[in-house]
This record gives sequence, structure tokens and C-alpha cells, in this order.
Amino acid sequence: MRGTRTAMGAALAAGALAVTGPAFAPSAAAVTPQSATINANCGVFGGGAATLTATQSGTSATLTLSSTAIKTPVAVAQDSIATTLTLVKASGGTTVFSGTKNPAMAAGAAVTVGPLAGTVAAGDRLEAYGGSLKMVIFGVSVTCTATAKQSPGPFVF
Repeated sequence: MRGTRTAMGAALAAGALAVTGPAFAPSAAAVTPQSATINANCGVFGGGAATLTATQSGTSATLTLSSTAIKTPVAVAQDSIATTLTLVKASGGTTVFSGTKNPAMAAGAAVTVGPLAGTVAAGDRLEAYGGSLKMVIFGVSVTCTATAKQSPGPFVF
């Protein structure tokens, strides 16, 4: 009888732990804000308002940039733009997001690049102002810089 009580107690304890365990598990990290607006200057290639959209899963993060103000000068095939987005850390230094993800775009279409992959640490505060966006299209480099701080504020991971 004593062995049955011990086994039953152990089973109840294991069941209780299984039920309450998820309540104590760390929650998925969330970046805030999820999107921010910048005004980009791309030199002779134009510029204007652009939206950065961020996602995060642990230390992995992605950023996508889209702009109706920045247009493609020629038709661009899917996944053919090599993009590097450098953001400035509030604590000093930079974080780089890069990749070759983009939809197919007709000549004169709004630009969208990403998701661009990068690595972040908990508490990182990243800002586009002071960083840069470099896109290589058919061997031609286009570099854009933000002309002011992003709105509503830096990404906090």
C-alpha cells in the first residue's frame, strides 16, 4: 500500500509540474515597435518615406523595408537584390541585417527588400538614423541613408 501511495504522489507531482511548467516558461521575445518609418535619401536614385518592419524569435531577427517613394529603375527578378541594412545600437556599434530576399518588381515599381536576417541580444535598441541601406542591383550599388531618426522610435529587442 505504501508503494502505491508513493507512486500515486509522484504521478500527481509530475502531472502538476507538467500543467504549471508552461506558465513559468520564458515567453517568446517581441520587438517593439513592430514597424517604424524613416525618410531615406538614396542620392541620384531618389528617396522618400520607407517603412521598416521587424520580427524577432530569440536572438534571430528580420527586417523588411518597403517604400512607395523609392522606385526600381528597371525590372528586377525575385531574390536578385543583395541587401545590407546597418542599424546603429544605442549602446554603441552597429547590427547588420542582410539577405537577397525581394519580390519580382517591374520597372518603376515600389521597392521592397527582405526579410533581411540579423542577430540581436535582449535589450538591443536599434535605430536606422546613422546607419545605411545598401542594395546591389545588377552590379550597381545603391546606398541610402536615413535623414532623421525613425518614428515612432528605435526598435527594442
